[in-house]
Amino acid sequence: MGMWIINGWPGTGSRDERLHVRIEGSLIAELAAGPAEALSLEGHEVFDAQGRLLAPGFIDMHVHLRDPGFEHKETIATGTRSAARGGFTTVACMPNTRPVADSPEVIRSIRAKAEEEGAVRVLPYASITRGELGRELTDFAALREAGAVAFTDDGVGVQNARMMKEAMRRASELDMVVVAHCEEDSLLDGAAVTEGEFARKHGLKGIPNESEAIPIARDVLLAEATGARYHVCHVSTEQSVRVIRDAKRAGIRVTAEVCPHHLLLADEDIPGFDANYKMNPPLRTPNDVKAVIEGVEDGTIDIIVTDHAPHSAEEKAKGLDLAPFGIVGLETAFPLLYTRFVATGRWSLDFLLDKMTAKPAEVFALPFGKLEAGASADLTVVDLNEDREVNPADFASKSRNTPFGGWRLAGWPKLTVAAGKIVWRE
Repeated sequence: MGMWIINGWPGTGSRDERLHVRIEGSLIAELAAGPAEALSLEGHEVFDAQGRLLAPGFIDMHVHLRDPGFEHKETIATGTRSAARGGFTTVACMPNTRPVADSPEVIRSIRAKAEEEGAVRVLPYASITRGELGRELTDFAALREAGAVAFTDDGVGVQNARMMKEAMRRASELDMVVVAHCEEDSLLDGAAVTEGEFARKHGLKGIPNESEAIPIARDVLLAEATGARYHVCHVSTEQSVRVIRDAKRAGIRVTAEVCPHHLLLADEDIPGFDANYKMNPPLRTPNDVKAVIEGVEDGTIDIIVTDHAPHSAEEKAKGLDLAPFGIVGLETAFPLLYTRFVATGRWSLDFLLDKMTAKPAEVFALPFGKLEAGASADLTVVDLNEDREVNPADFASKSRNTPFGGWRLAGWPKLTVAAGKIVWRE
């Protein structure tokens, strides 16, 4: 039996327009406009979108599913259910698991578990170095063959320039993307927050902006030398935006991502020593927030990701100094961005959707993020008018570590279809 999603609004033109999507198997078989009464619906499951937004399934190229090794924080099953509730149909999981995803065996085991337990499509990253220790490169060709989507040592920066250059050379030969967590370890000094007003007010060490921008500057030159496709994780500083903008103008193959929390919060918004405001990169200054938003708007920053980083309540209760870095983000990303940027008129709806669907597919050469006949049936129905508070107790994720609890937001997913299967329906 196939499926019809009827009376959707495709996000362009008048909200009075109605789009109907027929799904057969895992693919979009037909798109139709006009009155639903003209359709042949018999023998199909029918979902009436009732004029709500009908969008391609969201794509998140930066999540932590914590599986294997940290299942007390998250699992592939709970993390992908969280993704489905947030309207995501494709997620790419980072390799800093235990064991690290540095071998074909671990990549294949993640893919097999995702196939068995996952609610949405899971694309595993492989690490650049064995154990993410920065000492020895992994076997890129074997990891690609096993199904790795790209290479990254996310969670730590590759400190050795010679090693990063060789990684880029090997990845370039395979036409694979090198994805970098950019952090100069010698400048961190054990700090938990940025070098800004919050740190000064409380007499704390701060993480300087240049700790992120210096590795980016190094890496774009290495990407130029090797011809590699280079992607920068979770950009958060004005200096980083400037370096990436200049590299793009020079024709270097660099792309970049940003997280909702770096677009919405600054260090001055931290209410005290609440570890739910502790993430890496840290919340930066208002000037950095302004620069990063401008970077999204002028195309310097290509895509939006969540960096969904679940931790247990016990871990986050250790306080700002001792708690691990990271917040969850899959279930709040679209409502946060829609409410702050689209509902206020700063961005168009199409602009936001592009950053969460077509653009990530383009950057990573994925055949997803499209609403057209023959494409994978990955769709999200969103109620842009529903207005409610973020309640972490209701999350599908195992973890609740978010600074956005109690925020009143609009734009909540109501139906998520991944590869033709309903994976979330409110």
